Amino acid sequence: MENTYKYRQLSRITLEAVTPLSIGSGNKDIKTDSVVTKDMNGLPYIPATTLAGLIRHSLPEEEQRKWMGYQTKEESYGSQLILSEAKILSEFGKPIDGLNPNEDKITKLCQQLPIRQHVRINHQGTAEKNGKFDEEIVPKGMHFCFEMELMSEEDDNEIMDKILTTIQSNGFRVGSGSRSGFGQISVISILHKRLDLSVSKDLELYLSKSSSLDETWTGYEPYPSKVSKKTDYIHYELRLQPIDFMFFGSGFGDENSDMTFVQESVIQWDENEKASIVDKERVVLIPGSSVKGALAHRTAYHFNRLTRHFADDKSVQNLQNFVGKENIAINQLFGSEGDNKGKNKKRGNILFSDVIMAESEDLEKKVLNHVKIDRFTGGAVTGALFSEEVLYAPELSFTLELMLYDTTIKEEKENTLKAFETSLIDLCKGCLPLGGGVNRGNGTFKGILKKNGEIIYE
Repeated sequence: MENTYKYRQLSRITLEAVTPLSIGSGNKDIKTDSVVTKDMNGLPYIPATTLAGLIRHSLPEEEQRKWMGYQTKEESYGSQLILSEAKILSEFGKPIDGLNPNEDKITKLCQQLPIRQHVRINHQGTAEKNGKFDEEIVPKGMHFCFEMELMSEEDDNEIMDKILTTIQSNGFRVGSGSRSGFGQISVISILHKRLDLSVSKDLELYLSKSSSLDETWTGYEPYPSKVSKKTDYIHYELRLQPIDFMFFGSGFGDENSDMTFVQESVIQWDENEKASIVDKERVVLIPGSSVKGALAHRTAYHFNRLTRHFADDKSVQNLQNFVGKENIAINQLFGSEGDNKGKNKKRGNILFSDVIMAESEDLEKKVLNHVKIDRFTGGAVTGALFSEEVLYAPELSFTLELMLYDTTIKEEKENTLKAFETSLIDLCKGCLPLGGGVNRGNGTFKGILKKNGEIIYE
């Protein structure tokens, strides 16, 4: 029988999680509302279906149907692109594929993955009812490896080049929460090989390849790196420095305080591709979700100001059309979760990234005690003493990066973009604090704002 797919292109890609990944399994357990997808070893992995969906979405519809198949009532056509699951790499840089009885630093870390707490805040600055949830995540620095095989009838490598370029672009995100700080990845390495199965040497080489990721194959050759920036995005870069204390709550307490700031261990790799774990006591973490929420509320305010929609001109019922997801700017920039039935969902057009930095020494922390005062007696309310652990790092400087996909913004585009950029400037001026305890002086920053590499505020 004649082989209709004479040519094969094979690629082996190694990825690093630049920010934590949220790849939900759809399950929950006693500890969290959302558990990450895990393999037979109890280790996180990226399903092939997730990768296939991301690649398919990046291609024009015509190429989607040609290379990744389709199915209608009348006909169907199978995919010519085959993908494996993306498995994590061990401490020594080797993919863990199949049963793994060994334990190292990476697998030990995976036994107790970090849990992120979230709470939805309304336009009044208070938590919404039933708006609290948490999720398990894969920590920053985790390495994954997967393989792709493209089958074709013609000797044409254009489509594979396009896919590999897409994976290397700065707009490529994996998993959920990509609009809230999660899912940013970088490509560590790509190995590639083109084979003509009508040539006996190539056929023999192809047949010698194992389907297991932990088996080495001599056929691969280095593929040139082509890191590209998405040209249809506006790139914002904020260089920020805290003025005083900052506090991003973990949702948990310890023996020293009722509430600690969020901390997570991260993975670092040396030049020999060996991993080490940076203790969470040395990690500074600013969740992208906290930045997103603050910017969304401030953008709505500036948009209403620019379009001259003021609260004293509106009834309570009419006011709801100008706040939250009903606000035009918020709907276009940050998306909407839809109504209570899940209808009218809209994806956001801004990519946020968590800020996670590993310091050389333990961070300087301070426990602040608070007590609620009775407004009539002036004394302390019984049982109202609580404490929180804040981070003091006035010398710390970090970069917050945002990517705005502005080509989909149609209505009131000029005012929408102006409102958003004014909110970013407020953050750099110290007028928009971030995190918890902002009414007590926490979370104020000063900084510089760049737009597509040019300074627009300093």
